[in-house]
Amino acid sequence: MGVDVVMPRLSDSMEEGTVLKWLVAVGDEVKRGAPLVEIETDKANMTYDADADGVLSEVVAQEGDTLAIGEVIARIGE
Repeated sequence: MGVDVVMPRLSDSMEEGTVLKWLVAVGDEVKRGAPLVEIETDKANMTYDADADGVLSEVVAQEGDTLAIGEVIARIGE
């Protein structure tokens, strides 16, 4: 069973974020706490870390896509 990676709230005023750059590719192993994706917020560009161990099984949001907080951006499988 996989884990959905959702657009995080990286600041109090953030309502949406833009995926700037994926730091891992589909099929790559990821570890909890390792950098996963760079996200642009209303205030800054930030790196978001994986919140689960596994393999990046799907990238839902492509670089340049803007999504609301809570929308799925990727999936991590076992």
